[in-house]
Amino acid sequence: MTKGQIHTRGGDKGTCALLGGSRVDKDHVRIECLGEVDEVNSFIGLLRSKLPVDHQWQQGLQEIQVTLMDSMTHLATPPEHASEVTTPLPTEQVLQLEQWLDAIEEKLPSTTDSFLLPGGSEVSALCHVIRTVARRAERRIVSLHKVEPVPPEILQFLNRLSDLFFKFAREDLAKHKIPEEKWKLFVYKS
Repeated sequence: MTKGQIHTRGGDKGTCALLGGSRVDKDHVRIECLGEVDEVNSFIGLLRSKLPVDHQWQQGLQEIQVTLMDSMTHLATPPEHASEVTTPLPTEQVLQLEQWLDAIEEKLPSTTDSFLLPGGSEVSALCHVIRTVARRAERRIVSLHKVEPVPPEILQFLNRLSDLFFKFAREDLAKHKIPEEKWKLFVYKS
């Protein structure tokens, strides 16, 4: 392989190398987790490309992308090599997402009485796509955690991340004075 060359032929037989050198099938749950988180990150990159460079979310979105890459390092490492990883876990980032969620929540009306239809604007719709892909990544990581331990901070981060993109979707609609489309009122029985 020459410098800058992306093809190694190492995966030609359907396997993929993990950090530490072991190989697993490309459909191994650990590799699926990496793919799901990578997809979340890619959609965030798409969202950033649609926003002005000086948009209030840009810096935070870039930090989220870095945190996702750091988390992928942990997900790519089998438990027997976990102590060798020096990349930080998203402990503080979970708290930052919670603060961001709280700040957005203060500005928006409550939606505790109904489900909302995704859409309204391109940015809002894209935020809903990111939210759902983050939820899928979270589900796959739960599957991995059932067979091999995953740092809980990664699950917490993805859980808050999907909540944040729901709030972003609503915030974008409110900013542009686009009404939210309610699908169904919650019916509570006492």
